[in-house]
Amino acid sequence: MEDVIIIGGGIASHSAAVYTSRAKLKTIVICGFEPDQLSLTTLVENYPGFPEGVLGPELIRNTRKQAEKFGAKYVEAVVTGFEIKKDGYEVKAEGKTYKSETIIISTGAKPRRLDIPGENKYFGRGVSTCAVCDAALYKNKIAVVVGGGDSAMEEALALVKFTSKVYIVHRRDEFRASKIMQDRVLKLKNNIEIIWDSMPTEVLGNKFVEAVKIKNLKTNKETTLKADGMFLAIGHIPNTEIFKGKVELDELGFIKTDRKMHTSLPGVFSAGDVQDHVYKQAVTSAGTGCVAALEAEWHIEKLKAEGKY
Repeated sequence: MEDVIIIGGGIASHSAAVYTSRAKLKTIVICGFEPDQLSLTTLVENYPGFPEGVLGPELIRNTRKQAEKFGAKYVEAVVTGFEIKKDGYEVKAEGKTYKSETIIISTGAKPRRLDIPGENKYFGRGVSTCAVCDAALYKNKIAVVVGGGDSAMEEALALVKFTSKVYIVHRRDEFRASKIMQDRVLKLKNNIEIIWDSMPTEVLGNKFVEAVKIKNLKTNKETTLKADGMFLAIGHIPNTEIFKGKVELDELGFIKTDRKMHTSLPGVFSAGDVQDHVYKQAVTSAGTGCVAALEAEWHIEKLKAEGKY
């Protein structure tokens, strides 16, 4: 029986592990083999404490090392099951079963992809899912934003501060974004060009992105936009499949939490992008990981005080 089981391998998980292991709680972090979103990011310039920026993989590695220094144990395995038992919870991974009364779920969310030629090849080399993270790298360059919701508007507004030109490519003839966000974008018509009823069909380049092929969905006409980057803002898919029917999820499939990161299950907390579809920043994920860890520690202390642990 572990004191705390943390599921996930991103910054929220490692930050939570720093706090739980430092509190002398027996902590196991079960993380899969797929890289988290931060590990796919190049230079992170908006994480506090790094005036020159920090590479995403380096930030992940160092936070994990910090947790391991305090005693956190890591198991690299894919979690395949989560069960509610009378005496706590069971987590199954790679044929093994781990038990605890306290769980922190921080399995993250995957950005939706287009699944077009060149998208994977140039991911991290011009194809990105976070303009807030990477916008400063596109000074005086041309960027394409794909999407029509608030996230797409935010991406475009982050990029336009640095780029010479931003294209917004949207598959419909009107945005889904809130009016206030649309107004902010539409006011910048000299710097932002909107391409309606269209979708990218291919990403072109050499070592990095050099152009994006666009297809008009009404006329089937294809054009090629010269561009240095393509930013996907077509939503995220939370990694919550194994928790469905056990932990309460919202209408988008994200785990519901209160402001203290409590889920619908006692002793189960959640942190990071798996419960946050609004901010999706490294620093907010780390912050919620901290909150979840402190709440987990206090939950265990309460159980001990009640003679139930």
